[in-house]
Amino acid sequence: MKQEQFLNVLSAEEAERVFREAIRPRPLEAQTVPLAEALGRICAETVVSTIDVPFFDRSNLDGFAVRAEDTFGAEEQAPRLLRLNEEVLHTGVAPRQTVAAGTATAIATGGVMPRGADAVLMVEHTLPVEGGIHALHAVVPGEAVSFAGTDIGAGETVLHRRTLLTSRETGVLAAIGRATVDVVRRPRVAILSTGDEIIAPGAPMTLGRIYDSNATIIADAVRELGAEPVSLGIVPDDEALLEARLREALRCDVVLLSGGTSKGAGDLNYKVVRRLGGGGPESPGILVHGVALKPGKPLCLAKLHGRPVAILPGFPTSAVFTFHAFVAPVLRLMAGQPEAAAHTVEARLPLRVNSEKGRTEFLLVNLVESDHGYAAYPMGKGSGSVTAFSKADGFIAIGRNTELLEEGSRLPVTLIGAALAPADLVVIGSQCVGLEHLLSLMSEAGWRVKSIAVGSQGGLLAAKRGECDVAGMHLLDERTGEYNRPFLDETLELLPGYGRKQGLVFRRDDPRFSAAAGAGHAQALRAALAHPDCLMINRNRGSGTRVLIDKLLAGAKPPGYLVEAKSHNAVAAAVAQGRADWGVAISQVAQGLGLGFLPIVDESYDFALPRARAQRPAVRAFAELLRDARARAGLRALGMSLPETP
Repeated sequence: MKQEQFLNVLSAEEAERVFREAIRPRPLEAQTVPLAEALGRICAETVVSTIDVPFFDRSNLDGFAVRAEDTFGAEEQAPRLLRLNEEVLHTGVAPRQTVAAGTATAIATGGVMPRGADAVLMVEHTLPVEGGIHALHAVVPGEAVSFAGTDIGAGETVLHRRTLLTSRETGVLAAIGRATVDVVRRPRVAILSTGDEIIAPGAPMTLGRIYDSNATIIADAVRELGAEPVSLGIVPDDEALLEARLREALRCDVVLLSGGTSKGAGDLNYKVVRRLGGGGPESPGILVHGVALKPGKPLCLAKLHGRPVAILPGFPTSAVFTFHAFVAPVLRLMAGQPEAAAHTVEARLPLRVNSEKGRTEFLLVNLVESDHGYAAYPMGKGSGSVTAFSKADGFIAIGRNTELLEEGSRLPVTLIGAALAPADLVVIGSQCVGLEHLLSLMSEAGWRVKSIAVGSQGGLLAAKRGECDVAGMHLLDERTGEYNRPFLDETLELLPGYGRKQGLVFRRDDPRFSAAAGAGHAQALRAALAHPDCLMINRNRGSGTRVLIDKLLAGAKPPGYLVEAKSHNAVAAAVAQGRADWGVAISQVAQGLGLGFLPIVDESYDFALPRARAQRPAVRAFAELLRDARARAGLRALGMSLPETP
């Protein structure tokens, strides 16, 4: 009997190109699912928290809420007397009394911190006395307290589009109160086995028959890729029956047939697919029939009614090989799946780390690549953080007899998960909502992005050490009056960003500010400093905003000065919720929460690029994004100022 021959055997690269150009795979549309069903799915939205986590300033242990300064100098031989307030703050109890100077309030682990208190003195470090307690040890501001928003701040982006939702990410969603989430719809993959000789597992074996292992192998591989297999069973070598079953299969997103790809008399799959094609660009039929592979030469690739169709070779090894080489990448794209990660590393600490002697500590770190290997940046959010474990690449095990890890130490990092996927773009420096917008667009375009907020000065140092691709900064040179450029050395170049306003934020109904608002920020600041019970919220050391605040205060340290927020969003949230009365932040976050805003300075938020990294593909893409019309429109919508032409 005469057999047809393969008409045009293509190389693997050419076959893949032809197939991809015809089907143009992309992530499927979004669907909303309950949080309980989100595990393993791909996030289809950028998720922004609407609340602070924790939602309130929270005690981390049983003890007494105090003003830290009232305990300074306390020791067992020279205790400090604190009057005890009447209320006892159990969990879930809203405080009614303010902790005034020289007083303390009993509080349980998880209790809401009362106004005026900035630390918790553990009960073991006190002695009860008539009308109060003796403090036997001093505490520092923030000790044993998880401040509201220290983990997640209202308005903070917690997940980007195309993020794989593991238990870490679903924990983040639960922590911010999300009951549902938009995910990429799973591709439905029809799996059809063909041939008179094929029987289902469990059927009695007879001479000439073969158990259908391909269907099980391919179905499980489809599941591993985040897609949904739809088993259509086994079809004998009957053209009419095969055509009917194939038309049924085309209701799915992808169709996979096994066997019948060769040119023998009983090989019907390619004939039926060829007959159903010929309908223009949406249904051209067979695109590739024969690939220069061993195993896998009989592979047939097609497109019918807008659906990718692959006829995999019947031999299991060939079927699996060609599935992973040609079909799996398409399914990953359609499912929005990220690629698999890499494996373990040794890393250098870019800063000194203190540890408590007497117990093993697992320090969560972010890993960034430099010319000298990996650098491990500690997460620094504490054991109660949800986002720390979600965003960490791995951890460093610090021995129980170690109190200090020196800057520059090289240490083994145990990766979370089986391997490490290096980021395409690493951004270290100042936090900004405009930068978050740009990084969301980068992530949506398929780039792996990593952002570490350490402040403008920390970002500048990281850029000089070659530990990041981009450093966001807004540092004013007092001598020249110019932002950012004077701080660069010959190893860095400046990528101009955008303008934004920094100002004093306060509640509009606060009479201490409303009375002075018309006269500008200076008078409002004087009014705030004149009230000893007017609490500020500060920014973290190393940030450009902290430099601005210290310049404004000229050495003054008003109440709340020692409480540091990690972002503009956290400052605005603290003021809006009454945990503080004023702070300094950019205008966008103040407007978002309906706060009063008095401009202090128009500043330039720019990016420092290490020259050695400036030509990396992701860095060039980021630079292009600053000239992209959609990105610029988004920045303007956020209130950023941009020139008319980039």
